Amino acid sequence: MKTKLYFTAIMLLGFMGVSNAQAQNQECMTNLSIYVEHAKVKNYDAAYTPWKMVYDNCPDVNWANFAYGERILKDKINKSSGTDKDAIIQDLLALYDNSRKYFPKKAKMADVEIDKVLLRYDNKMISDDEIYSSLDKAFKEDRVNFKNPKALYLYFSSLVDLHKAGSKDLQEVFDVYDDVTEKIEEENIKLTDRISKLLPKEEAGTLTSKEKKQLKASTTNSESFGKIAGSIDTKLGDLADCGNLIPLYQKNFDAKKSDINWVKRAVGRMFSKECTDDPMFRKLFEAQMALDPSADAFVYGGNLKLKAGDRNGAVADFNKALELETDSRKKSNIAYKVATVFRRSSKSTARSYAQKAIDANPSNGKAYLLIANLYATSANDCGETPFEKRAIYWRAAEMARRAGRVDPSLSGRANQSAASYSAKAPSKTDIFNSGLAGKTIAFKCWVGGSVKVPNL
Repeated sequence: MKTKLYFTAIMLLGFMGVSNAQAQNQECMTNLSIYVEHAKVKNYDAAYTPWKMVYDNCPDVNWANFAYGERILKDKINKSSGTDKDAIIQDLLALYDNSRKYFPKKAKMADVEIDKVLLRYDNKMISDDEIYSSLDKAFKEDRVNFKNPKALYLYFSSLVDLHKAGSKDLQEVFDVYDDVTEKIEEENIKLTDRISKLLPKEEAGTLTSKEKKQLKASTTNSESFGKIAGSIDTKLGDLADCGNLIPLYQKNFDAKKSDINWVKRAVGRMFSKECTDDPMFRKLFEAQMALDPSADAFVYGGNLKLKAGDRNGAVADFNKALELETDSRKKSNIAYKVATVFRRSSKSTARSYAQKAIDANPSNGKAYLLIANLYATSANDCGETPFEKRAIYWRAAEMARRAGRVDPSLSGRANQSAASYSAKAPSKTDIFNSGLAGKTIAFKCWVGGSVKVPNL
């Protein structure tokens, strides 16, 4: 009998537990509906209490607890101060951690770490060492989801500051610089690929409303990556000049000469910083040729031959590099490198290789910018009258604007260049006085082609 009573009691308690759980779950669902409606219209004050009830009692009932919870708490942070503000910041940090606990598939490791660092950074609650260690962990463990431009900058910037304070080696600065700039390039490639597919449709006026939004978003995001890339280069500053690079590579060469990744990066950096006259460049180049006689290596070899006066040998190496490379985007980058080599000695040759870069990758905005510069610096060679000479700036400005269109990450430089070239072109008064409005001016110099004078 006692056994039966005991069993019955257990069953009743069980039913009561289920009933209470169901009641609580129903209350959570009701409050969930209430706070979501408030949050949708940004009435975060009204959303806070019902959200808090759901978050505390049913954290895993819906992802909205974290998506809207972040907005609700950020709103409270903005409206608070002192210890109250600090307490809410701690609540938001805990929310970020819990998002991974309850929704690990939605809350990516890198996103969560970045959110926590940025929250503390924006509120001046984190040191350079904490910024770097947290973001370094996130980058290395979840690189694919590390896409936030501001976090990429902070990751590198904090390291540079730590180096200047004497706690980090210069080699580590260069390693992270390469990693971060490669990541920025990867993300921008995705964006410019999408842009290159949409631009012809935009020019033809056939974009759908969805595609217009995609083009706008891709352009905006690419511009953001371009700004961050520029800030990172500025932050690196003189640390990457020949005076620092050469002794560093001399010091590390024996230990690193069999590391193809290190050798390639070292050669590439010395090439881009024009440190190619130093014997260390040849030493690194020869090490790369021994480890991996790739297309890029022939570019560097061609550059050495050109400096030694062997133009034919240099051109043969450059063309060999293009022949070896099968990836269109890499081929474009190689052609662009070759174009920069010739930009001072032969503008027509430089344009030829820049055009090859564009043919291989229509999104190579740097190639358009280079051609624009080649045109602009040829003004005195193209035309007989001052008006005709300055007309070349219209073509230069057009090419510069195209650079920013195909690769918005370059829009800052592109717009600045286009504005500068346009300012040097004939003014409205010049056009009026010339009587050439609407007429075509042909260029008889190496540039070739023509330009139509704007109508007044």
